[in-house]
Amino acid sequence: MALTLKRLSAAMFVGAIGMATLPLALAADSQAPDNLAAATRIVDAALAHQTQWTGPTTGPKAQSGKFIVYVASDMKNDGVLGVYKGVKQAAKAIGWKLRVIDGRGTVSGRTSALDQALALNPNGIILGGFDAKEQAADLQVAHKRGVPVVGWHAAPVAGPVNGMFDNITTDANKVAEVAALYAVVKSHGHAGVVIFTDSAFSIAIAKSDAMAKVIKDCSGCKLLAVEDTPLADTANRIPTLTSSLLQRFGSSWTYSLGINDLYYDFMVPTLASTGTHLVNISAGDGSVSAFDRIRTGKYQAATVAEPLNLQGWEAVDELNRAFAGDKPYVYSPPVHLVTSQNIMYDGGKHNVFDPDNGYRKEYRKIWGQ
Repeated sequence: MALTLKRLSAAMFVGAIGMATLPLALAADSQAPDNLAAATRIVDAALAHQTQWTGPTTGPKAQSGKFIVYVASDMKNDGVLGVYKGVKQAAKAIGWKLRVIDGRGTVSGRTSALDQALALNPNGIILGGFDAKEQAADLQVAHKRGVPVVGWHAAPVAGPVNGMFDNITTDANKVAEVAALYAVVKSHGHAGVVIFTDSAFSIAIAKSDAMAKVIKDCSGCKLLAVEDTPLADTANRIPTLTSSLLQRFGSSWTYSLGINDLYYDFMVPTLASTGTHLVNISAGDGSVSAFDRIRTGKYQAATVAEPLNLQGWEAVDELNRAFAGDKPYVYSPPVHLVTSQNIMYDGGKHNVFDPDNGYRKEYRKIWGQ
């Protein structure tokens, strides 16, 4: 079986596998005969049980008496809610007061929520799941007041960007590449793929572009379409769009890649009614419904789940570093692919990805709590 993955980068292999060096045939040669084997190793690394803590082990002790606000893009979103739960746990552990304000899924709602947050004169703000550029004016106000802002999925990359002290996210490119490589490996290099994205979010475009690149670089695969459809309107759009795509591509459409699990929530009824089986994979947050579908083996094969609770603790730790005058740590957890073969550990029994690496204990140790 011949398969060429034309441009798999050395950085991608190192990041996914955690190796210091790689054979040149895997890292550079576009015609290397063992590229499928290399892709399989990346996927296997993403499937591994996460028992080792790879985040910070040192940092400032707990800064006392702080009040923070979590500004949520939409508390109906499983990812945003999951991060909030982690923030709530961590705020209690470190001894801070916490307030949450819901942006209710609209730009105007998020603007109002951030305005309200600033009016409360908090010590720090966490942005939950929306682009910092969208609210650049309020972030400038926060900066002038000396109020540090930490984002979660507020930019495509991790680190101090777009007026934030730190943006917390797994590497969007690695997440997308792992999701797409799983389609390549599972199909033995013959996936017919439709990608679902939402151009309202820069991180979504980064993911869908990276997934498209992997599929295009697979000589035996075919990228059928990249569908730009808003996450906020999936309930209305996805059923009709799914029917249209089935009519358009028929049996050529074998795999779906989504930037979020939400698309599949509303695709299932159409697939069930037509008796269509697709291998659905998400480079998304790892929703409860996605875990249910993966566990039952129906309508979703995998999700690259975010460690939402851990990222909530990470957000609190980053604010603590800001309050102490330290630099951000900028920690991106290893990419983790959830499938039926590993769903029994790392929180999978409870329909979440919650690494078995003792991160709560590690953060408490840093804070002296």
